[in-house]
Amino acid sequence: ITFALHLTGHLDTAAMETALEDVLDRHEVLRTVYPDGASGPKQSILSLSEAFGGLTVESVSDPDELESRVAAIGSSAIDVTVDVPIRVRLLTVSDTEHTLAIVVHHIAADGWSMAPLARDVMIAYSARKDGIAPAWQPLTVQYADYSLWQREVLGSEDDPQSVIAQQITYWAQALDGVPEQLNLPGDRARPAVFSGQGATFEFSIGQELHERLISVGREHNASMFMVVHAALASLLARLSGTTDINIGAPMAGRGESELDDLIGMFVNTLVLRTEVDPSAAFTTLLASARETDLQAFAHSDLPFERLVEVLDPVRSRAHHPLFQVALAFQNLGQNSLALPGLTAAEFEIDETVAKFDLQLTISEVSEGLSATFTYATDLFDESTVRGFAARLMRILNGIATDPATSVGDIEILDASEREV
Repeated sequence: ITFALHLTGHLDTAAMETALEDVLDRHEVLRTVYPDGASGPKQSILSLSEAFGGLTVESVSDPDELESRVAAIGSSAIDVTVDVPIRVRLLTVSDTEHTLAIVVHHIAADGWSMAPLARDVMIAYSARKDGIAPAWQPLTVQYADYSLWQREVLGSEDDPQSVIAQQITYWAQALDGVPEQLNLPGDRARPAVFSGQGATFEFSIGQELHERLISVGREHNASMFMVVHAALASLLARLSGTTDINIGAPMAGRGESELDDLIGMFVNTLVLRTEVDPSAAFTTLLASARETDLQAFAHSDLPFERLVEVLDPVRSRAHHPLFQVALAFQNLGQNSLALPGLTAAEFEIDETVAKFDLQLTISEVSEGLSATFTYATDLFDESTVRGFAARLMRILNGIATDPATSVGDIEILDASEREV
């Protein structure tokens, strides 16, 4: 995960260096390495002196080079068997223009972690600039504590009464006979090896439509996530000509307030399998999606990686296992802080990686919902994905107008497409 802060003003480099040391001291996971052992990788928490060798400062003569320099820092590999999972560089353009680039390996952090990380760096810097230690409240738990707790709660797979054994049984039944892949109409044949190169297409779900969709969900005891899940499943069924639709969904995994301020990898991925009957009313599909989602949330402790090992689907370097389309609701917000003598704002990084064939990301904004399709350029051109977005909008408008309409009767073509 690459994260960068643009700093404007007079930066105290020594205070920033000490602040970073404070953050590594506060979060053990940022100074943990994972060397191989006889029974596989194990965690080893390093001392602060072993983990932090100081802040590397690099001069940048041309501000236009910042984006490429940050991208290069983010694309350089981190060997977590020997190196701590965080890399920090301070790129200096002038005495008053700096960019702090932070790269964290996914083994140690998730997207949510970037907010407490940025906040803790800024709190520590503000204190060190005044010559004092940061006065934050000590963390009640560390990530290693959470890992031990999780293992204790899940129990042993050999115990049929354990949580993990019961969740394995649920997922094995829920995903029995799952299709190997979903074939959407693309612009190119699937390559033998998925490159991960991607692009994005953004569109909006306006406030008026958003409110109507909320009403549909409320009338049928379904969340907005469930409504969009059912709509996306409907779209994928129409596009692929199939009815067995699997959608991946990330889950934050931070069920306790003690975890909110912790840096760590808590996110898990769920597989939402839905049978889409084109002759059934959308309300029937919504009820099915709601039940699927509730059951998946109730069995969300089994790590996705272990699920793949247990189910042992056909593995291919050409596509993601168990699902190729994902749906994410994002509520991370923007990290922007003003400090005495410094203004800090998130530095936008144009690095689009496609983890799946297609991912729909929804974010709440004041005008309704912001939507983004991230797509694999191995498979799709922007014009094709723009068409996906237009069809999804027609489905959303259709169900907002009459949610009892049959799924197969919802119009997804525009007038020009219906002309011979």
